[in-house]
Amino acid sequence: MGKFIETYTIEEVAESLKLHPYTIRRLCRERKIPAFKFGGQWRFKKAKIEAWMDKR
Repeated sequence: MGKFIETYTIEEVAESLKLHPYTIRRLCRERKIPAFKFGGQWRFKKAKIEAWMDKR
């Protein structure tokens, strides 16, 4: 069986960054945060989000 990619949801990212989920969605649309759409919902690869947060 294939390896699963660990991802976060908008709510999980918003909680960890202490931002509103709408703000996270806006950042996704503006491509200011590494994200991808899966089934119409924004998802965040765990490794990319952690690297992005370390840069900030």
